[in-house]
Amino acid sequence: MRRAAHQLFDRPLVFEDPMAVPILGARYLEEIRRTPLHPDRAASTSLRAAIVARSRYAEDNLRSAVSAGVGQYVLLGAGLDTFAYRNPYPSLRVFEIDHPATQTWKRELLAENKINIPMSLTYVPVDFEQQSLAEQLSQSGFDFKRPAFFAWLGVIPYLTLSAFQETILFIAAQTAGSGVVFDYAQPREVLPAVEQREFDSLAARVKLAGEPFQLFFTPKQMAHELSAFRATEDIGAEQITARYFAERTDNLRMRGTAGRLLCAWL
Repeated sequence: MRRAAHQLFDRPLVFEDPMAVPILGARYLEEIRRTPLHPDRAASTSLRAAIVARSRYAEDNLRSAVSAGVGQYVLLGAGLDTFAYRNPYPSLRVFEIDHPATQTWKRELLAENKINIPMSLTYVPVDFEQQSLAEQLSQSGFDFKRPAFFAWLGVIPYLTLSAFQETILFIAAQTAGSGVVFDYAQPREVLPAVEQREFDSLAARVKLAGEPFQLFFTPKQMAHELSAFRATEDIGAEQITARYFAERTDNLRMRGTAGRLLCAWL
């Protein structure tokens, strides 16, 4: 919904997603239109900026991967990501990984709103409590002998450390030339006092929604977790704002120091 709001209300666009509005259809789009913009609500605007920036960052790095010959794109926790339905790379295979119930909901929205499922897309339903990601990918036609690029957006704060490490080990075991992009957040204790209060407010809301925050890293801690990768880029809010929100005349920009974007290559 925030990616759709970006298409409707923000100019210039940071992240062009022509499918973000259509996939929602009347069921969710009316809710966006009923909600007026509040430029003074810095926290809400900053969250929208973070979401569109991470999507832009992921697809910027995907473009580099495809240029280097990568032919497989794996979306971990795909949710309502729309890349597969506007994929500009004819030779790129896309694998959407998600819980079976989430994929069913997404496919209902696609059908309701008459969005075709391209031949280049493969859905890979994975119940991580009972199934192996490697096994499910293998059964879905993923080629472990070829490099792949993985996107893992909006997921890490909700994981346990063991779940994060297991997935990173899986990605690190892929063919040379593979890569991964994800977002993560720094721990509460390293944030300034005003950001700690904002953190507490957001943490309370997601806990009420049934998905509490669990996992945070400092950049130093994250570098240790990614020691198997040959190259990494880890950027914070100041760098993200300079890259994607410079010289804007509206209020859309990253704020605070908690959120970070990272890309790593094998």
